[in-house]
Amino acid sequence: MSVLRLTKVCKKFNSGNETITILNNISFELLEGESIALVAPSGTGKSTLLHVCATLDTPTSGVIHINNKNTSQLSDNEKSNIRSNYIGFVYQFHNLLPDFTVLENVMIPLLIQGLKKKEVIVKAKNILNRVNLYKKINSMPKYLSGGEQQRVAIARALVSNPKLILADEPTGNLDPYTASHIF
Repeated sequence: MSVLRLTKVCKKFNSGNETITILNNISFELLEGESIALVAPSGTGKSTLLHVCATLDTPTSGVIHINNKNTSQLSDNEKSNIRSNYIGFVYQFHNLLPDFTVLENVMIPLLIQGLKKKEVIVKAKNILNRVNLYKKINSMPKYLSGGEQQRVAIARALVSNPKLILADEPTGNLDPYTASHIF
């Protein structure tokens, strides 16, 4: 089953009198259970592609299907529901909420989905244990190392067991052993 399909996706930006093409006719299909890694120099559009795939940005042209739904035909609310219930996203810069503990940061996607708090706590603690952060559940993000913050972001992306995980440099702050464990 197709999890993500892009057909001739383009993304262009206007900069003064110049049009800059970031993505040019990108087409691929990701099937359930498959992985794709984008490896390219900085500034070549990897993050832009991830944002377009996650419906956080709109392509200039082309079609994106998530779970066999054409995202250009979805309302903002429907796109939000897909992001909440179908996609886990690991941002390059973590985007942890500074006023929330590690546990609370990981709980957020499940609370948004409307799960009961008791069940949410159990699931969040379980995933934090799997990324070796159980002992840090009551810590605030500012007291964590960069690698620990990255693992919290990864746990938050995985906690709802999404069909699609989009990750922007997910192991950039991790040592090789921890990166291997996370994968």
